[in-house]
Amino acid sequence: MTRQIVKIAAASALVALLAGCSTWDGMSSRQKGATAGAGAGGVVGAAVTGGSVLGTVGGAAIGGVIGDQVGKRR
Repeated sequence: MTRQIVKIAAASALVALLAGCSTWDGMSSRQKGATAGAGAGGVVGAAVTGGSVLGTVGGAAIGGVIGDQVGKRR
């Protein structure tokens, strides 16, 4: 039950993050990549660590860096 709540909370956070990007059109490809990477990394970090705050934040940080680097190539 707890895992299901963590997954739902992580998915909701990702949706809120992406919906909150109302200025998405004004963002550079690096900023878009970092935002999407941080959201996805946070979800993966939460899922892998069973909802650990450190895992979620670490996943978001790593995902943001990776997304920034991928966005740089566009």
